[in-house]
Amino acid sequence: MKPSRFLIPLLAALTMASQVQAAEPFKVGYIRVMDDAQAIAAYEGKFYEKQGLDVQLVEFKSGTDLIKAIVGGQLDTGVLGFTNAASWSSRGADLKVVGGAQRGFHALVVREDAGIKDVAGLKGHTLASQKEGSTADTVLRGVVLKNAGLVPEDVSILGVSPQVAVQSLVGKRVDAAFLFEPQASIAQLIAPVKQIYEIGEVWPFPCMVTITSGETLKNKKDLVWKSLDAQREAINLLQQKPDEAAKLIADYFIAEPTLKTLEHGDVPREQVISKAIQTQTFSAALTPQDLTRMQEIADIMQAQGALKTQDGKPYDVKSIVDLDWQQARKL
Repeated sequence: MKPSRFLIPLLAALTMASQVQAAEPFKVGYIRVMDDAQAIAAYEGKFYEKQGLDVQLVEFKSGTDLIKAIVGGQLDTGVLGFTNAASWSSRGADLKVVGGAQRGFHALVVREDAGIKDVAGLKGHTLASQKEGSTADTVLRGVVLKNAGLVPEDVSILGVSPQVAVQSLVGKRVDAAFLFEPQASIAQLIAPVKQIYEIGEVWPFPCMVTITSGETLKNKKDLVWKSLDAQREAINLLQQKPDEAAKLIADYFIAEPTLKTLEHGDVPREQVISKAIQTQTFSAALTPQDLTRMQEIADIMQAQGALKTQDGKPYDVKSIVDLDWQQARKL
């Protein structure tokens, strides 16, 4: 039996609607640092595609800009510092931390001619860090400097991207920088600088997490979970096969096939990135210890005035954490 002439346009319309829906990309935000390598590797390794997702990977210069896109509905998920979610949620934004990403590598790198031997030696010097309010900046001010007996006013802090921080070191515009990987490794290869401190060794914390909006989690839970499955597979690759992972992501960080170094000549970019990967600790799950450390950072933010709750009470990190995915995966 043939469909009626009235039914044919309806079927065509339904087919087109289905195709449009299927073609709608799932948008994942990232920052071009090693902390976000699982999102890049999941995309380049086709792990998102393996989960049936049509992912559009969108780069941002800072977590602050990235969280604005999630709040505004331009992104489905993002890999960034949880302080951004805490700050916005305290002002009423409906945000959820749904998975882990990376644990706290931040290196303090100084120019060899600056005479800085330890964190206390930063007093009176110029330091490049991330934008004020970012997770890196919060930890720098509230943990690194404080534990060295310094206050932020003791140091001239510039809030810039990691790439600009490296350029500033090379150009002698700053004496030190608080850097993610691979920028910390790259800086030490191309400039007369040295690493004097790494916070992950003394105060490990969940630096990057996966964040989404409450609305997206409600309406696209299946897709969000699939994206987390893809990123978990990418994390396994990064942890177990860094050389293989480096081949997928190296050109995101070093444009040329080789990096011109001061002492080792031209080094293949994959070699630089593989070593940078191996300095990291990636984790798709958030442990009770991670949640405790996140609460400590939120308390620091409140003390700094960067986070203010509407009722004036202490901020509770658990209010934005949704661990249903990792519990379902028994992580």
